[in-house]
Amino acid sequence: MWRRSWKRIHRIKREVRLFARAMLEGTHPVLAQIIPIRRCNLDCGYCNEYDKVSSPVPLDAMLRRIDKLADLGCSIITLSGGEPTLHPDLDAIIARIRARDAIATLITNGLLLTPERIRKFNRAGLDYLQISIDNLQPDEISKKSLRVLDPKLQWLADYAEFGVTINSVLGSGVRHPEDAYTIGTRARALGFHSTVGILHDHIGQLKPLTPEHQSVYQRFRSLGSSMFSFSHFDHFQENIGRGLPNHWTCRAGGRFLYVCEDGLVHYCSQQRGRPAIPLESYTREDLEREADRSKACAPFCTVSCVHQVAMLDDFRTRPRETLQGILDRRRAIDQSFKPPAVVRALDWAFLSGPHRRTFARLAIALFRVR
Repeated sequence: MWRRSWKRIHRIKREVRLFARAMLEGTHPVLAQIIPIRRCNLDCGYCNEYDKVSSPVPLDAMLRRIDKLADLGCSIITLSGGEPTLHPDLDAIIARIRARDAIATLITNGLLLTPERIRKFNRAGLDYLQISIDNLQPDEISKKSLRVLDPKLQWLADYAEFGVTINSVLGSGVRHPEDAYTIGTRARALGFHSTVGILHDHIGQLKPLTPEHQSVYQRFRSLGSSMFSFSHFDHFQENIGRGLPNHWTCRAGGRFLYVCEDGLVHYCSQQRGRPAIPLESYTREDLEREADRSKACAPFCTVSCVHQVAMLDDFRTRPRETLQGILDRRRAIDQSFKPPAVVRALDWAFLSGPHRRTFARLAIALFRVR
């Protein structure tokens, strides 16, 4: 238990440094998703991000790509797929991410998790793991059910020294929307963070929720979460659920990168082919140009990780308005909510005070830990 607590404190220190650096300058990548293998051991009916034949990306190629992302200044590197746990050298890849001083996260369907596999992730230095669970009982659309995965969740609760997020889904193709609420409550009972996503079409665009799904989404929100959880960027999700556009600046290609198994940089998993520049030759000029480029897909985008990065840039460019929006949304859920003193202090130190750039530099220096 003490190791888990110590690692959590260590992660928080590194995340403070990440936040401070993101507030200090706006050109380095905050988050990159990278694909170590396109193959998957499932064939979920809604997914367009896998195949059944691809070989793992060779370890030396993966390590070069991790090094390149680190050289570009990337703060968070997420391993996705396909199913990344099919890669035979996954632990070495995670260890390289940590060695390059980035936060290491993993998105997995969870089916291959065992107690020993979880312990190996601990030793490699994994920071966060996310599993998406689609239903309570497996069906022809998705086998990622709570019935199948609940033993894996218990193992994670028993052995994981990294943070765990359980994502449930709503939208077209989900036959029993109430399942999302049940999955969320089970995740909370095990001590995990829980989120809910909205299924998109084959190019990442929204499909409005039915009234039944909207009702479940509102119940899920009532579960509550950390005030600064990215899930509290709620106006994105609310507009998506209603089929309404969002007015925001997508920074994909700059602050967010998606690196496919061929080593090409794309805007995201749903916009593969744009700009499709080899990572090995990607430059800071590419980062700035693509981050500033207008994306026609942005108003109806459902790719939440890109929204999350945009939230950090909103903090950097419109600190008080963004913080006030988060506070207002928290009060909409809990009318008795009052921001704690530490939030007011952080607002003054990093967001709105006259010396915020000085405090950001001090935080980077103070928390420069691996």
